[in-house]
Amino acid sequence: MFSNLAKRNWRVLHETIAVSLLVSLAPWAGHAQEKTDGSSAELSRRLTELTALVQRLQARVDELENKILVSGGPAAAASSTAGAAVQSSATQGPSTAVTPQNGASLPGGTTVSFLFDGYYGFNFNKPIGRVNLLRAYDVSSHTFSLNQADVVIENAPDPEHGKRFGLRLDLQYGQATATLQGSASNEPRPDVYRAIFQAYGTYVFPVGGGLTVDFGKWASSLGLEGNYTKDQINYSRSYWFDFLPFYHMGARVNYKLSDAVALNYWITNGTQQTEPFNGFKDQMFGLNIQPHKGVAWTVNYYLGQEHPDVQFLPNSTATNLPTAQGVPFQPIPNAPNGKLHIFDSYLTWQASPKVTLALEGDYVIQRLFTSSAPSHTSGGAVYARYQLTPKLAIAARTEYLSDRGGLFTGATQAIKENTLTFEQKIANGLIVREEWRRDASNHPYFLTDTLGLLKKEQNTATLGMVWWFGGKEGGW
Repeated sequence: MFSNLAKRNWRVLHETIAVSLLVSLAPWAGHAQEKTDGSSAELSRRLTELTALVQRLQARVDELENKILVSGGPAAAASSTAGAAVQSSATQGPSTAVTPQNGASLPGGTTVSFLFDGYYGFNFNKPIGRVNLLRAYDVSSHTFSLNQADVVIENAPDPEHGKRFGLRLDLQYGQATATLQGSASNEPRPDVYRAIFQAYGTYVFPVGGGLTVDFGKWASSLGLEGNYTKDQINYSRSYWFDFLPFYHMGARVNYKLSDAVALNYWITNGTQQTEPFNGFKDQMFGLNIQPHKGVAWTVNYYLGQEHPDVQFLPNSTATNLPTAQGVPFQPIPNAPNGKLHIFDSYLTWQASPKVTLALEGDYVIQRLFTSSAPSHTSGGAVYARYQLTPKLAIAARTEYLSDRGGLFTGATQAIKENTLTFEQKIANGLIVREEWRRDASNHPYFLTDTLGLLKKEQNTATLGMVWWFGGKEGGW
């Protein structure tokens, strides 16, 4: 249906055509009264030409009118153009098919979006300190918790319409921020960057199917799951999300070989290092394959060196130490130089409009020195989600991780978890998730209400609530 504005525009167009024709015909009508001596044939011919012109103009108006009616009117056409300019960044995690939020865009196609994620959790071990071990975000029990509050500002590139550059800034606050942004042992000055989850610029070079280059800080796409709860299958995150890198600072390149195959290359300061603590530059080589519309497969290999060659001493009073932007430091003699290798692969399959399946497998090796014996961490996760009704869904995850050398947990052990999540969509942009999760180890590891007494398992129940609104559509 036309909007009132559209109707007025078309009515004005019709009236303009009619007035123009009357103005054109008026001289001919006066001329006809003056020339009554045999020129009526000439006048008739000219009137026939004008009639044909009117018919062609009317046909053109009808054609334009039909096109806009089919597309939903001028307002819909404008909305479609704005939506095409908003391109999602590489967001990992199987889609939960949440309806996108509509929101106004700023001038230039910039979108601003907001998200609030909070929860209440209960750990049946009643652990000292109310701490859930091996959790990335839902780390607290028996308390109301602010998981994260986010602001996402984006002006995406749109090479199809001649705009090849873009910019994205994600600001994050809350409990997840402290978990995500590392610690002073990994970041020389973590507080400087802690609220900046992502900040990068993009340029798309006109090479082949498009060569996309990002520079800045971005969320890692190692591992299936991502930062924003609304885009994940479960509320809590997997072991692999917690263990694999959260973010990187550097440059990354994506090149599309075809509609089904794309290559990725990164060069970064390291894992969870906005400012590096050594001179080695980590690299990642990736392959994205989409053999079918409902199937997406990612394969990654990451090479890093995650041992510092300097020691930062923020509280030192020594006067002879050099400083790095105000932080005193000193070199580490014979610094460790062993490498980190991450082999990561995951696949998602939209088996039907209601069924989503996913699979992840990982193998990680790290050495302290190049001659040291390696520590190995390996395993994977399986996901399934079923949309019961447009507003109700149920999801499950089962996961296994073998930690030989204690890279993840600090102890050699095998851990596994099973998670069942029930989701209710209250409104467009508001979901509630109730979750039951059981973590287990082959050794006593999990905290209890008695200091020094550990259990092989912990069971938790969580109620999570996520609100979001803004101009960014799809996965964040």
